[in-house]
Amino acid sequence: MSRNRSSSVRNPLFHGPAMAQKAEKRPSKDASATAKKKPATVKQSPVAKKVAAPKKVAEKKVGEKKAPVKRKSRSAKVVRMKAFWGVFNQSLKRVALFDFNERKEADKKAKDLTASGKSPHFVQPVREPVVLE
Repeated sequence: MSRNRSSSVRNPLFHGPAMAQKAEKRPSKDASATAKKKPATVKQSPVAKKVAAPKKVAEKKVGEKKAPVKRKSRSAKVVRMKAFWGVFNQSLKRVALFDFNERKEADKKAKDLTASGKSPHFVQPVREPVVLE
């Protein structure tokens, strides 16, 4: 059976010309739209135009500019880190923690846990923040 594109069932991934298009917004021709026209002006004679006062040019205000806001940049807090050796199981749970200079003890602990249990254990470096008291 072959599927015909002109059938009533449409492929949702096909965006062809059969898709509905958005209608354009056009201003309505209501009484409110026509009421916004400029009011009629009274025509002046050419002589009256010359006598009329010249138009005043809007003066730019020479106000004081606001001082730019000085923003304080926050420096990142320096956190001291200390290195340890962690013994982890297969599901990445830390089983034991040793100081960085105790690598041999960490390897021995991982070897013992691997021999005694079903899952293998391994040693990995761990960095933790130093607590200042």
